Amino acid sequence: MQETYIRRVAFCSLLVNLGLVGTKLFLSIVADSLALRADAVHSLVDVFASIALILGLVISSRKSKSFPYGLYKVENMISVVISFLLFLTAYEIAMEAIKGNTTAANYESWVLLAVAALIPVPFIFGRYEMSIGKKANSPSLVADGSQFKADVLTSLLVFLAMLGQRFGLPLDRYAAAIIAIFIVKAGWGILMSGMRVLLDASVDADTLEKIRSLIREEPAVSAVKEVIARNSGRYLFVEAKVTLRITDLKKAHLASLKIEDNIRGELPNVDRVIIHYEPRSKSELRYVVPLADLGGEVGQHFGESPYFALIDIGQEQRILRKQEIVSNPYKDLTKGKGLRVAEFLLSYKPDVIMTRECLLGKGPGYAFAEAGVETSQTDARNLNELIENLLTGQSS
Repeated sequence: MQETYIRRVAFCSLLVNLGLVGTKLFLSIVADSLALRADAVHSLVDVFASIALILGLVISSRKSKSFPYGLYKVENMISVVISFLLFLTAYEIAMEAIKGNTTAANYESWVLLAVAALIPVPFIFGRYEMSIGKKANSPSLVADGSQFKADVLTSLLVFLAMLGQRFGLPLDRYAAAIIAIFIVKAGWGILMSGMRVLLDASVDADTLEKIRSLIREEPAVSAVKEVIARNSGRYLFVEAKVTLRITDLKKAHLASLKIEDNIRGELPNVDRVIIHYEPRSKSELRYVVPLADLGGEVGQHFGESPYFALIDIGQEQRILRKQEIVSNPYKDLTKGKGLRVAEFLLSYKPDVIMTRECLLGKGPGYAFAEAGVETSQTDARNLNELIENLLTGQSS
């Protein structure tokens, strides 16, 4: 559906350019205006750009055995071509400013009004096309919309040139120099954007960080080792290396599918997500224990305990590396308390949940098991006793 809509906008771009070429040629004949004829030629270049845009959109959506990753970069190639057309536009304007006729011209006043009426047309359509291009993440639509907006400057230049010629004032020369600089700047931005994709440059830092955050949200993920993402046309390719606390291959695969779904749900136009996962080494384990109070008494009930202790134990030397106490934000809930607490604790990436009560067969127990977190019962009455048991290798 989106592809059809994008192509429809591209065809509208072609029709608008054809209309501008026809109108400007007609007015240039009526007014015998060199500036208008030059602007018509410039719009004719835009027609070729629109045809190239349509061809690029059609070709970029094709996949084959020879191009398994698609031909999405054709769009970026088209945007690079359009950037050079912008440079050509700037050159044409500069030449027109140097060689333009400054003598008085004899034409009807309605011609000036018609030229003035043409000025907002490319601006309105260009802004609309850029808006659609940004929503669809289509670089070629954005580039074509930028060129339309640049046409506003050339149309304004033509109007000022004709007005200045009528009164014997060569204002077009000064305006052309300024406009040419703006057009070159716009073309340079489009060129750099297209070349970055063609050279497989990374996406921006904000997008990479968003992908990392989406991966970390999966409870089974212990660590995110590497995230690589690049654009191809308006599509995104993501590759990540993660460490999972899960050793079961089936559960690890399901976790990777959940990560992929999360990324596709939050980021537009994701073509492919590849997750490389490996089990976490057990050099350190994080234990979570419910507490009845800040004095360290182990809580009798999992969901109703007001605090939880997070304990990191080094497995090789059996030493306490870190201890932290967090408050239970869901202890006063009347329904779904256990699951909400389990989800809360999973955000701290635990390895073992130690409780006085048995969690097997209960909602929190299922949630922990799905995330690869072990649950264990303890007879310890207080936190210090439990830590001593863990350091000496006792299970309870």
